[in-house]
Amino acid sequence: MQSYRPIWKQISIGISLLLIAICVSTTQGSVEIPLTTTTRISLNHLPFVDINKDWPNSWETIIWEVRLPRVIAAGLVGASLALAGGAYQGIFRNPLADPYLIGVASGAGLAATIVIISPIPTSLAGINLLPPIAFMGAICAVSISYGLSRIGGEISVTTLILSGVAITFLASATTTFLMLQSSPDVRPVLSWLLGGISSAGWQKGLWLMPYVLPCSIIIIAYAKKLNVLMLDDNQALQLGIDVKRVRLTLIITASLITAAAVSVSGMIGFVGLMAPHAARLIWGADNRSLLPMSFLIGGFLLIIADMFARTILSPQEIPVGVVTAFLGAPFFLYVLMNNRMSKTHY
Repeated sequence: MQSYRPIWKQISIGISLLLIAICVSTTQGSVEIPLTTTTRISLNHLPFVDINKDWPNSWETIIWEVRLPRVIAAGLVGASLALAGGAYQGIFRNPLADPYLIGVASGAGLAATIVIISPIPTSLAGINLLPPIAFMGAICAVSISYGLSRIGGEISVTTLILSGVAITFLASATTTFLMLQSSPDVRPVLSWLLGGISSAGWQKGLWLMPYVLPCSIIIIAYAKKLNVLMLDDNQALQLGIDVKRVRLTLIITASLITAAAVSVSGMIGFVGLMAPHAARLIWGADNRSLLPMSFLIGGFLLIIADMFARTILSPQEIPVGVVTAFLGAPFFLYVLMNNRMSKTHY
């Protein structure tokens, strides 16, 4: 049985990588600001910290009001999608399961788009309504994918992916049609659809926290049961696992954290595929370490991807979803071919 000391050692490595990514990304942009100054500006906003201010006001605005909240939002979104991806891969015993590939993100995106372009208010009494509405779309999508994949009694990997791709195409086509019908200038909505956090401020990070924290705790707390669930259902039942309850709890929780991420960032694909595979390759398949490491690697990946999205064509930006697609599409093909050659299910 894996001891907790190596797990905490792994987590400390992941946290270190995440902090390095935050520091490096915050310094990069059309205006490069030294790391020491970036750190001092950030620390100066903490309670009971008073650092002698010897930097321009514009630098403080860039770091505290623009870059840092954007980097934090990217980290939370990437971590959420990666954790959901790791959970889905265990639930469906399928190394190709991902919030984007099985249609969950597209369903959430369609529901969120309907709210954005309609007269429906996006907030009520200070509460952001996009995550719960996106959650309803995500649940509908994953229910259809899961239902179709169980035709014949067992989960079919091929059917799950194909049904997810079909739902993704249908939801994306419907979203595009609604955008074209509702707005003469579709560029902002298209940017959101392609995945972007350019407008992310502290408020969006605060919107995410009530969903990310409890959902992450629940998913990671179920890691040991998910290890058993990755056996076949009969074996899991014999070992005392309530398969239906565990699977339903994890599907709902993973869909909710995906919906919250999509409501902030739009459609960002493949993070939920790449991060769990990277964690599995380095630290093994035990979900007690795989899930928290997927969370940290996902945050790291999206922070780095967002840094490239806003610097590679500076001062112009490209949607971060385009960057993750360039990385994720060949990675998906690699995993698909490996899975096909091994002819094994999860």
